[in-house]
Amino acid sequence: MTRLTVDDVYQHICGVCFKTGPPGTVGAETEWFVVDARDPAAHVPGERVRDLVEAAGPPSGGSKVTYEPGGQLELSSAPFRGLKRLHRALQGDITHIEDALEPAGLALAGHGVDPVRRPHFQAEHPRYQCMRDYYVSGGFADVGLAMMCSTASVQVCLDIGNDDADALRRWRLAHALGPVLVAAFANSPLHSGRRTGLRSSRQGIWTELDPCRTLPVLRLGTDTDPAEAWMRYALDAQVMLVHTAEGKWVSHPGMSFREWLDKGEPDEEDLEYHLSTLFPPVRPRGWLELRMIDALPGPYWPVPVAVATALLDDPVAADTAEAATEPVAHLWTEAARCGLAHAALAGAARTCFRAALDALPRLGAPRLVPLVEEYAVRYVERGRSPADDAAPHSPMSEEDSAWPQ
Repeated sequence: MTRLTVDDVYQHICGVCFKTGPPGTVGAETEWFVVDARDPAAHVPGERVRDLVEAAGPPSGGSKVTYEPGGQLELSSAPFRGLKRLHRALQGDITHIEDALEPAGLALAGHGVDPVRRPHFQAEHPRYQCMRDYYVSGGFADVGLAMMCSTASVQVCLDIGNDDADALRRWRLAHALGPVLVAAFANSPLHSGRRTGLRSSRQGIWTELDPCRTLPVLRLGTDTDPAEAWMRYALDAQVMLVHTAEGKWVSHPGMSFREWLDKGEPDEEDLEYHLSTLFPPVRPRGWLELRMIDALPGPYWPVPVAVATALLDDPVAADTAEAATEPVAHLWTEAARCGLAHAALAGAARTCFRAALDALPRLGAPRLVPLVEEYAVRYVERGRSPADDAAPHSPMSEEDSAWPQ
């Protein structure tokens, strides 16, 4: 078994995480809370959901069905050439799951954070048990449990870029778009029945959680090599867990990956697993995974996928988005707290949505224009996000900032 060096880590990241090629492929992951329509405050046993889904057979659109530690159901699409095919396939698969759950009185609910139920850990896989132990030992017990069991998102997966220069441009733009996407799609003002004072409590949870693996990778104005930046991030992050040769799982061995590397112990499989435990808002996996978007009510999940794809893949829209987001690229905290009530973020969002609407027909997705336009008129043009459909917001108190178990 070959032991790794720092150069080996860099070469892996260049060849796997930042593998370049002509853009145009898009994928998406939608996470949902499963709720009992007769008792929305009740926790639905994960085993019950899995039995219903398995009895219905695999989704015909090719989406992979998985489950988060709190029982959230995730549908991960196959990669598609273009938004039109992705939308048709993933929407069909979501409908397939809804049809499987409906006779049992269950439904899919789109929220960035579970607004009613407290975190309830249901996972049996050792990975998740080790992850929970890691957060407890690191002093992140409450927020870690909230992240694992009470959050849900829409994740957009787009190509790295045509070549190194294009990859750098797309990397920077994806990060600059982050606060705008957080604000425009903020949909989690409540957690466990309490108001948090944030439009996106999901983003607040991720911000409070273990910064060595959840903060943005890009250092604004400094990074010129995305692979180098991701390598530094990975080397400096704490090792969450180790899967030993004897088949045991060890949580929080108490070292960074760089320190583990200095011991001459990890191999490429260990590196790949370590990278899978890092959760920045933009994660390179051979594609760019945009992880900062709250899960949305049923009809609107395609909107962030369409907007993000248009702004990164269409050259005209990308130029507009670069100029619009540059002044607000650092406003992650403000985006979570204020959403589009923040004037600068609202202005950037309006410009980005208009550019995306212009670009969608050029990308072969004109049928998504009415839905994106409906969302823009209802929320973006009015300086609102779905979180504002709830009661008025008030500043977050110290008491409300805790993530209850």
